[in-house]
Amino acid sequence: MKPFITDNFLLENTYAEELYHQYAKDQPIIDYHNHLPPAQIAADMQFDTISQVWLSGDHYKWRAMRTLGIDEHYITGNASDQEKFEAWGKTVPHTLRNPLYHWTHLELKRYFGIDELLNEKNATSIYQEINNQLQQQENSCRGLLHKMNVNTLCTTEDPTDTLEHHQAMA
Repeated sequence: MKPFITDNFLLENTYAEELYHQYAKDQPIIDYHNHLPPAQIAADMQFDTISQVWLSGDHYKWRAMRTLGIDEHYITGNASDQEKFEAWGKTVPHTLRNPLYHWTHLELKRYFGIDELLNEKNATSIYQEINNQLQQQENSCRGLLHKMNVNTLCTTEDPTDTLEHHQAMA
């Protein structure tokens, strides 16, 4: 079966392929709206699980899960990280035609080398594979940002934040 995400994903003609591969592909990312807590970036946190990276604080994914009727216990409640990821795996097929579907699979492919389409049946094995990869130093918080070619990152935190973590990084 042909992978969903290929080098020419969403590129519909040779002009798009040329523009992307020759000019845009290696451009740095300027992220104007990021959900990573500045403390995690400053500490270069080594994540234990993909749920800590993908699901903690991501209100877009939370909204999709709530829309599907996933119990809050598996979204922001006390469920384990694995249970939360499995609930996300159950949700993903229902996000088809939503950017969440594409973002999920682009990240699985580009940063973790996973070609499978995430779903309820394979969520556990994908969870374990990514968690193993997250233990490598190059997949720390800053390592992932470097791998993604993030040049500028604008955080979203409380307006009363003391900015101590920004100052530490500066």
